Formats: sequence, structure tokens, C-alpha cells
Amino acid sequence: MRQRPIGTATRGTTNPNRLRRMDRWIAAVHGPALRRCDDAPAAVDLGYGAAPWTAVELLTRLRTADPRTTVAGVEIDPARVAAARPYERAGLTFVHGGFEVPLETRPLLIRAANVLRQYDEDRVAEVWARLRSRLAPDGLLVEGTCDEIGRRHVWVALGPEGPRTVTFATRLGSLERPSDLAERLPKALIHRNVPGEPVHAFLRDFDRAWAAASPYASLGARQRWIAAVRALSADWPTTDGVRRWRQGEVTVAWEALRPRHA
Repeated sequence: MRQRPIGTATRGTTNPNRLRRMDRWIAAVHGPALRRCDDAPAAVDLGYGAAPWTAVELLTRLRTADPRTTVAGVEIDPARVAAARPYERAGLTFVHGGFEVPLETRPLLIRAANVLRQYDEDRVAEVWARLRSRLAPDGLLVEGTCDEIGRRHVWVALGPEGPRTVTFATRLGSLERPSDLAERLPKALIHRNVPGEPVHAFLRDFDRAWAAASPYASLGARQRWIAAVRALSADWPTTDGVRRWRQGEVTVAWEALRPRHA
């Protein structure tokens, strides 16, 4: 007998292109792992919501990295699965389920966007562990939060062994200061944006670097962001480079931002 899905339904809010920043990062950073897969690499859009747009878009974007990629949209609300079924096509399916990820194969990617916001902070480690246990050996779990139209987004990337990095991504033209991204911190970090916690110190230093880079504003927000991130990298372990910074991103090692006493 199949087990009951694990978790609770989200609000289901979704919009086309909401997760484009996360998708493009995944395709760029995790693309080599997809291409190394002997079989068609499998990805999961966990908790895609009331409409199937994010799963459809994930398939399109991952296929720029490997055209063999398949995507399964997994939703705990059976009505949402039924509504999405007409959008199925080769390489795209919709499945009723939750954090148990009820697939026969272990996916190379699980993306869980705006899913854990409704849960208590003390549930995060448990959910992360469950999802990581479902990954293929070279798999990646990406869990994070964004605003309603995808201008601001923060996510954690985890391998089977645990969390690796935190990525901050934004539409630079709408950014007043980097700490504006604090409202989109994932559940593991959002309550830790207080004095004495690493993520608070990081955002404080980022704002200072942004202010110091104000002369670059005449060259555009992108050049200001690059200058600020370059200065920030002197004290914080960024794991990417100018190619990603130009996209309005910066990725930092998890160990530098992990909550104290977590």
C-alpha cells in the first residue's frame, strides 16, 4: 500500500516566470551533473502549486543543459495534480505526493521553492534530511523563497551530504540595498537575521560594500553589484565569480552563514 503523502498543502500561489532566477542558476551550476548521467536525468518540482507553470518552465530550462531531462511535478493536493495532468507531455508528468517524493528513480534534482515558508523552523532539518535521502548520489536539493514575481530570491543548495551554499539573486534595477533580500531568506535563515547571527553580519557587510560601491552606480546597477560583491569576497567565502555576479547573484558557502546553535 502506498503511504500517505508527507506534508501539508501550500497556499498554491504561483506566477509564470516566478522561478526563472533559480532555474537558470540550476541549469548553469548543476548542468554538468545532468550531462554526466547515463540515463535521462530526472528532476522534481516539489509543491508546484495551484498551476503547473513552474514545472513546465523547469523542463524547458533544464533541457538547455541536457535535452534528455525529465521533470515530475509533485503536489500534495490531488485536485492540483488533476488540474495539471492536461499539461503532461513527453518528459513532463504530475504526481500526487509530498516530501516522500514518490518516484521509482532517485532524481538528480529536487527543487522546493516557497514550500517550507509555512513550516516551523524546527521542521527544516527533518524535511531537508528526508529530501536529501531521496536524491541520486550526484543529486542536488534546492530549497528557497522568492517574491511573487521573482525579483528577489534566496535559496540553499544541498547535496546528499548536507547544505553546501546559499545564493542571493535579484533584479538589480529594483534593488535599493542588498539587505532588501532579507525578507526572502529561506526558513532556515529568516529568523536568524538578528545581531549575533552570521547571516545578519553578512547582510550588514553587503550593505556597506554596496554603499562603498556607489560611484559605480553611474555605470549601472550591474557594475555596482559586481564591485560590491568583489569587495565582500575579501571577507566572505563566495563560491562563484563575475559570470554569475553579472546575473545579479552571489553564492556563499553555507558554513559561513549557518545559524549558531542550530
